[in-house]
Amino acid sequence: MEESWPSPWTSVAALLLLFISIWICKRNHQRTIRRTSKKLPPGGRSWPLIGHGLEWYMAVASSHPPKFVEDQVRRYGRIFRCNLFGKQAVVSADPYFNRFIIQHEEKLFQSCYPKSFRDLVGRNGVIVVHGQQQRKLHGIAMDMMRAEKLNLNSHFLADMQIVMLRALSTLQDNHVVVLQDLCRKVAINLMVNQLLGVSTESEIGEMACLFSDFVDGCLSVPINLPGFTYYTAMKARKTITMKIKKMIEITRQQTRSAGENGVLGRLVEEENLPDDVISDFIINLLFAGNETTAKTMLFALYFLTHCPNALEQVQDEQMSIRRRRGSDMLSREDYEAMPFTLCVIDETLRLGGIAIWLLREAKVDIEYQDLSIPKGFFVVPFLSAVHRDESIYPEALSFHPWRWMDQENKDKRNWRTSPFYTPFGGGARCCPGAELARLQIAFFLHHIVTKLRWVQVKEDRMSFFPSARLVNGFQICITKNPDEVVG
Repeated sequence: MEESWPSPWTSVAALLLLFISIWICKRNHQRTIRRTSKKLPPGGRSWPLIGHGLEWYMAVASSHPPKFVEDQVRRYGRIFRCNLFGKQAVVSADPYFNRFIIQHEEKLFQSCYPKSFRDLVGRNGVIVVHGQQQRKLHGIAMDMMRAEKLNLNSHFLADMQIVMLRALSTLQDNHVVVLQDLCRKVAINLMVNQLLGVSTESEIGEMACLFSDFVDGCLSVPINLPGFTYYTAMKARKTITMKIKKMIEITRQQTRSAGENGVLGRLVEEENLPDDVISDFIINLLFAGNETTAKTMLFALYFLTHCPNALEQVQDEQMSIRRRRGSDMLSREDYEAMPFTLCVIDETLRLGGIAIWLLREAKVDIEYQDLSIPKGFFVVPFLSAVHRDESIYPEALSFHPWRWMDQENKDKRNWRTSPFYTPFGGGARCCPGAELARLQIAFFLHHIVTKLRWVQVKEDRMSFFPSARLVNGFQICITKNPDEVVG
């Protein structure tokens, strides 16, 4: 029987039909992409592999972190798309969208950190955990770190100021001081004292050295080999963990009240948590509290040094409190009697706050107004861009603490509710020690401006990343204040 072959025209028709089918499918796919792309935030092309990472890093490492964001905002608007950390990201300089992101933590968005950072700060830490565990630990931290609760302990304010005065007492007349080293020393010593209940100078010094190595590792290239900063940080973490667990054992055997053992003592006595969770919890608070406090102390003095009128007004306010008090030790009432100093702190947090931007990941496909954000995209609320927005803050790049004395800025100043001022983040991950940090910084400013006078001896500029340091070290020459009142 002869074999039957299709005619040439049949083959041509089949190929034509296949071509038409492929073309229709491709056109429909492109239409779908275009429809989706219309809802995606706008954005430009980036370099292969590195995306916009280099531009991002150069901006954040400069004295003006929002530069990259501001350039993109001028092209695409306050909410735009780019490529960061090897992934598609939606970056926001819009205060209302930022608030939307913060307020929908866990439901629509979740925080995301690289494995190296999670390993260092601890997988049980409040910074990195999610869901019910995060809510529980954050609630404990909020309760533990409330300034009102801590103030009920008669030793707390005195111990805090003893740490500050001890650090300042080591300064010599007519000596040059690298200010960020002093601020970091004070901040670490404060956190060790308040969280662990450690009070002897040798114990505080030992923990401070370990924690300094630990913090440097959080901001380093994650190479866990001898000779690298990250390796040193992991070793420091191991030693800190061992010391904390030893303190937990001692605390359980002691008859002292929990308040005398700092936050650690209250955790052991009041909360049913495993030792590993307590250890990571303390390390997380040490990390977050130290960096916030040290950086704000440093930048407050940096800004005051470059704004003599504000420095003079702070000195007048604090010397008035000093004369009225007649001693070194301040009370909660004194803290409430320094309104201009608190304006200086809030202005410092606006211009130099540590929460420059937050990193979140979309848990689901998200619709916001006329924009669509696919599941898995990074979402980055860039808080510093809002803080430095001229349409929100006139002369936004100027240090102007008097702006917070205007009645029209009263609601804007409330960091708990304002979309325009978020130096401590917000929502489910709002900094639990925010008010305590402001109190510590206010007391530090009181003691340093009433006891010392200084002049800058070397030009420098602000740098936000990878640490709170100024580029070459903010160096000042100090002299003792001849007008100090002796109590």
